[in-house]
Amino acid sequence: MALLTGCTLAALGVFFLNQAHMVSGGTVGLALLLTQATSLPFAVWFVGINLPFLLLAQRRMGWRFTLRSCMAVGLVALLSQLLHRALYVAQVTPLCSALLGGLLIGIGLLILFRHQASLGGFNILALWFQQRFTIPAGKVQMVLDAGIVLASLYWVGAGLVVFSVLSVVLLNLVLVQNHRPGRYLGAR
Repeated sequence: MALLTGCTLAALGVFFLNQAHMVSGGTVGLALLLTQATSLPFAVWFVGINLPFLLLAQRRMGWRFTLRSCMAVGLVALLSQLLHRALYVAQVTPLCSALLGGLLIGIGLLILFRHQASLGGFNILALWFQQRFTIPAGKVQMVLDAGIVLASLYWVGAGLVVFSVLSVVLLNLVLVQNHRPGRYLGAR
């Protein structure tokens, strides 16, 4: 149930960012950016980008984490396609998209992290840095995400990059404030 809840919230956050043609950080942001630059849907880019990171996860984080993360990546890819077809939003402002997108993805990731899963990509690197070097996952994620958002400046324009940055900051603040070593882990 935790994987379904976390993935649903994250996919809904992706939906709002995609509707406003904004990006996020990590593989979600890269997939959103490539979706805007090409004719391929988010789900295809998201799964494809994550494959090498999931191999890293298997080597560094173990099979259990990797299998849960594979399920989460696949579920977010599927749900993002379903939401795109099931929801119709006539108008959404960039500010609303940034707030909803960042918070929903952040809460979804928090749920996944606490249940020993991720959405692949930079999430895996961030969790690995936290385990290996005790650097909080949210701080690592924020630095990596900033690079993706800045790289998107050419495609999405300065105005939407500002809102994208707001979204990424909110997403990572959820993680920095709530995902710390020793706090609740939903695993037995």
